[in-house]
Amino acid sequence: MKKFASDTSSRSLKGWIKALAVLLSGLVIAHLGVALFLQSSLGTDTFTVFIQGLSRLTGLTVGTVHVIILCALMLVMLLTTKGYVKPGTVVCAFCGGPIIDFFSWLLRDAVNGASPMAVRILSMLAGCVILSLGMSVVINSNAGTGPNDLIAIILSDRLPRIQFRWVRVGCDLFFVVAGFLLGGTVGAGTIAAVCLTGPLVQFWLPRSALAVQAVLGETPEEN
Repeated sequence: MKKFASDTSSRSLKGWIKALAVLLSGLVIAHLGVALFLQSSLGTDTFTVFIQGLSRLTGLTVGTVHVIILCALMLVMLLTTKGYVKPGTVVCAFCGGPIIDFFSWLLRDAVNGASPMAVRILSMLAGCVILSLGMSVVINSNAGTGPNDLIAIILSDRLPRIQFRWVRVGCDLFFVVAGFLLGGTVGAGTIAAVCLTGPLVQFWLPRSALAVQAVLGETPEEN
């Protein structure tokens, strides 16, 4: 698999506007998936387990803690890496939390812990698929990626012999263990996320790339 880091210095202003619009659409899709995980009450996606644990520890909302942690990660990566943190990374850091809170509010009556188990399981599985699709769109926009997702991306570039899916699984396991120790919700949905998110993102990457490239009018080699 090609490296994820790339030079976008030659991208025009119009190109950046289009790329950021694509990234934002992917971010909305991905965090709809996160909200479906949360509302199923069967566990959450792996990073949100970590965020939930911190949220319960601090008393802040999941969305607020999400923004704080992503900003901290972004700062560290900006200082220690090159070619990964881009304008879209800032968008992901500040918009992800509010989007999660919005969808959680919107879905609160349709899917929750009191819903029939079949609805909750469907919500959890759909959340995993939707989250992975949204992540692939964000990555393929080449406009930046959420700081939490950049962890697996940076490690994947630096460990070229290991497929992205397995690097992602390892990162997810770390977030689950840390989040669980902090009091985050771990359940069937979390286990599904650990096992499926990495492979599903790798599945979606080449497929969503076709649509993203069509919108941007760029070839894989261009910025």
